[in-house]
Amino acid sequence: MKDDIIIRVISNLLIPFIQLYALYVLAHGDLGPGGGFQGGVIFASSIVLYVLVYGIDEGRKRVSQKITDVLNSIGVMIYGGIGVACLMFGGYYLQYGKLPLGDLKEASHLGIYGIEIGVEVTVAAVMITIFFEMARRGND
Repeated sequence: MKDDIIIRVISNLLIPFIQLYALYVLAHGDLGPGGGFQGGVIFASSIVLYVLVYGIDEGRKRVSQKITDVLNSIGVMIYGGIGVACLMFGGYYLQYGKLPLGDLKEASHLGIYGIEIGVEVTVAAVMITIFFEMARRGND
């Protein structure tokens, strides 16, 4: 498909909007359907679209295995770090109200957003990794 100019142009226009929509789903996950998992899958789908249009080699140039491995670790560390921070401030694991981020409501809100960001980063990186591994097996 990388020789088809119409598909390239349309996908180049759509990919930023797909990624922006993934962030929208993350940000509004507490008010409606969505959150970190759904946002991560939507974000990963933009990378999958890029790879389908430009090929796996070009996709790996943009998103290497090292990047996905680092993002996997960062997402889990964000999630775990917020839980450990709650423990350090005298609460239970993921008891967001104990975080020193203002009053109980604000601390809970920011703690949940932090967790959702960690989930989105991890899910996106895992889905991208799964896609690349499955695509590589198809070429073998």
